[in-house]
Amino acid sequence: MNLDCLLKIIDCQLIESQNRPLNSTEILILQGIWQYQTYNQIALEKGYSPGYFTNVVAPELYQRLSKVVGQRVTKKNCRMLLESYAELQAAPETRPLRQHLAGSPLYINENTSPCYPSGSLPLDSPFYLERSSIEEQIYQEIRKPGALIRIRAPREMGKTSLLLRIIDYAKRLSYRTVSLNLEQVDRAILSDLNQFLRWLCTNIAHQLELKPKLDEYWDEDLGSKISCTSYFQDYLLELIDTPLVLTLDELNLIFEHPQVAKDFLPLLRSWYEETKTLPIWQKLRLLVVHSTEIYVPLQLKQSPFNVGLPVELGSFSQEEVQQLAQRYGLDWSNGEQVRQLMAMVGGHPALIHLALYHLSQKKITLSQLLETAPTANGIYSHHLQRHWATLEEQPELARALDTVLNMVETVKLDPIVAYKLRSMGLIEYSENKTILSCELYRQYFKNNLSLRIPFTPIAFVAGERNGSL
Repeated sequence: MNLDCLLKIIDCQLIESQNRPLNSTEILILQGIWQYQTYNQIALEKGYSPGYFTNVVAPELYQRLSKVVGQRVTKKNCRMLLESYAELQAAPETRPLRQHLAGSPLYINENTSPCYPSGSLPLDSPFYLERSSIEEQIYQEIRKPGALIRIRAPREMGKTSLLLRIIDYAKRLSYRTVSLNLEQVDRAILSDLNQFLRWLCTNIAHQLELKPKLDEYWDEDLGSKISCTSYFQDYLLELIDTPLVLTLDELNLIFEHPQVAKDFLPLLRSWYEETKTLPIWQKLRLLVVHSTEIYVPLQLKQSPFNVGLPVELGSFSQEEVQQLAQRYGLDWSNGEQVRQLMAMVGGHPALIHLALYHLSQKKITLSQLLETAPTANGIYSHHLQRHWATLEEQPELARALDTVLNMVETVKLDPIVAYKLRSMGLIEYSENKTILSCELYRQYFKNNLSLRIPFTPIAFVAGERNGSL
């Protein structure tokens, strides 16, 4: 529901309850909230004192809105509560899709009951757990000219679900958006810089509904990097009149082609640096997403991984798991069930969602789930078998994982091997130690690796893990 319709519904309810309708400053605050602006940004943009909005207008507005919706409204939950309330007013027979407040139950019926967790969560999913501080930081950054945002997390940690919301936010700002996933690129293209840059430019042009026109800008004498830069500057950015958000997902796949990475990654950095001298490059907002740290050596001034806004998605906290359990209709208020589940899978988002889904179906108890979790009969069998298939295809990963399982001192794995294991989410670093990500993996691989992989010594050295640029 758009903001104009929502404002009409709120005004009607205020008038019916014999209160005055929204005034101009209250509407300005609501418009700012819909644009993810701070009070300072709203006030300065409209010529008001920031303190007037913060200390005078906002408190009275939230008090009035709280009486309308019947729940305490704050800046943080304002949009969610008003949209849910407006949906109920527009269609009283439907249930709200969003959680009204942290700590209140989510209504689940045949329309909102959870689907089997697989892949990203749609924009309207009530089972998406907002990472408010991270999202707010990204939304503010993406409005800045020439912004570069780096999101890092292992697979299945919620990167794609977050990306959907960032792109949706950019579209609501009327920005142009292009999203490219390097998993869709042929390996032959990824291993050749010229082919890869042409693939990049062609796909961006298609998503912007422009003719590629590569041959008009590509010059073999100048080289592919300058040709690509000229194409961006003189064609793509020149033709659009709004900011462009370019998302490069699974950028870590380029790490597997070091020669290409050593040219492409500094190219991204150079585009970021161009924003300081050439205004046209300020239209570009780069959003790069990768599953683990870079292991390709780069000079400090060439790396795009030490500039811009760094964002790292971590595991769910105990409080977040408890909140999510409530959205699945589970009464875990005492926290004991949360502690038991997290003792097995940590706060791994995909594993948590899968467990809560099965428990919400009432076909298995928590004790049964935990007992069978690391076995072929458990709910994680497909997840574990998928990891096992990868290990069978790449025995060097299996041997490295076995080393981590049985290590008696700190080890430093081969950077490429470590990167692959971490991108799979199997290992993590804690106090300079390489450890298994959760108890589920320890039990499953402890029982299987030693029985099924041939012994081949794997090179490792004691000491701290390698850093990355």
